[in-house]
Amino acid sequence: MHKSILPVRLVGLAGSLRAQSFSRATLVGLRNNLPDKVSLDILDLLLPLYNEDEDGAAAPAQVSQFREAIGSSDGLVIVTPEYNHGIPGVLKNALDWASRPYGKSCLINKPALVISISPAFTGGVRAHAPVNEALLSIPAQVLGGPQVVIGGIEAKIRNGSLVDEASLNFALAAIRRMISLSRRSSQSQFA
Repeated sequence: MHKSILPVRLVGLAGSLRAQSFSRATLVGLRNNLPDKVSLDILDLLLPLYNEDEDGAAAPAQVSQFREAIGSSDGLVIVTPEYNHGIPGVLKNALDWASRPYGKSCLINKPALVISISPAFTGGVRAHAPVNEALLSIPAQVLGGPQVVIGGIEAKIRNGSLVDEASLNFALAAIRRMISLSRRSSQSQFA
């Protein structure tokens, strides 16, 4: 008996708000090269600064929509630049909103892949630790294995999309591992 493959819905977070963001271009390139039945929606990180007084029932509509998009997805793909050996504030703010309410976050046990990018040859590698630390504290399921680091990113983007074949293949292999993790996780919940 042949099993039909269920659709997989991923969401992506681009850690840069810049109009010509390399993070967004990387997500676009990945989205354009995903296999059939796998989709990637890129979420907007223009959220207010996290304030517990404005959370719960008082949470802004865009925050509720952001949480729902993550919660209903099969996994999260984060592409981030490295800012001063860390992550952009806009990304940390989005993760703070997604991490609440405490103990009921939309990210609990959610498979997550972190990709760092940079014009430098180091590829933003120092951004991995703070993103992974935040995700592990929630606790999301951070994809293990080789870190996906893309250096020299500006030469690998054309028309707002990552086109470098080696970078795409390496990142897409990580996404396939994350999808496999997501499927194993959902099957174990019903076992």
